[in-house]
Amino acid sequence: MSLALTCVAAVALDALLGEPRRWHPLVGFGNLAQRLERRFNSAGHGWRSHGVTAWLMAVVPPVLVLTLLSWLPVIGGVVEVLVLYWALGLRSLGEHLQPVARALREGDLAKARERVSRLVSRHTDALDATGVAKAATESALENGSDAVFAALFWFVLGGVPGVVLYRLANTLDAMWGYRNERFERFGWAAARIDDLLNLIPARLVALTYAVLGKTALALRCWRRQGSLWDSPNAGPVMAAGAGALGVALGGPAIYHGELHERPQLGEGPEPDAGAIERAWALVQRGVWLWLLLICIGGQFYA
Repeated sequence: MSLALTCVAAVALDALLGEPRRWHPLVGFGNLAQRLERRFNSAGHGWRSHGVTAWLMAVVPPVLVLTLLSWLPVIGGVVEVLVLYWALGLRSLGEHLQPVARALREGDLAKARERVSRLVSRHTDALDATGVAKAATESALENGSDAVFAALFWFVLGGVPGVVLYRLANTLDAMWGYRNERFERFGWAAARIDDLLNLIPARLVALTYAVLGKTALALRCWRRQGSLWDSPNAGPVMAAGAGALGVALGGPAIYHGELHERPQLGEGPEPDAGAIERAWALVQRGVWLWLLLICIGGQFYA
């Protein structure tokens, strides 16, 4: 099966089925990661070497097994489609974003807070409508990069081993990559590897957002604000995305009981329900653009 056809089939499968409701491979992987963390980071005493060991034990076996399966005759093409489908989270992202926007439009702030809490790690109980919209819009831009575009990038670049390596590394970063007492040392490797794997995809996503939105503003915000963010990859993505949408993101937020003073990203009014919907539409248009480019590229490199 050609690269382009595999990508289109996986995105279509995601649009049709969404994430598997039962037996999702990443759920099983998450359970494995929890057991490894308890083994190598007991009471938060694990060192960087323990984190590297646990990371390798979690990631290498699935990469090897799925790569070998993708090389098998007859079923190899099916394995490729399924692996990329499992790595994508486009429909799931929309299923989490749309109820937040709907609740805000209906004036149900309590429901909007509850629904956005499923998307973000910040404290949501005290958010006003603007705070909820800001959290959801930021999540749309950043999760679109991590859960959709980067997965496509690594599949195009490295096939099954590339996308499996990326998706598992990204999952471990979400579980272990915290800057707190428990994970500061143990999760260092997971955080740095994810930063490295997202270095190029994040900037391609920032460019995608800029091309499909308010281009000049997006590029200016990316250039001036992207480096101010804590994350070297989320900064460019969200700065360009906020500029593309013409809204102001960032600002103070509470994470794990601590107030974080975050820089402003973008320019314009603060977001509302409409900004969430436009961010979701921006991600969708970006996916269509990437698929078009992959299909065109496939004609030249077939």
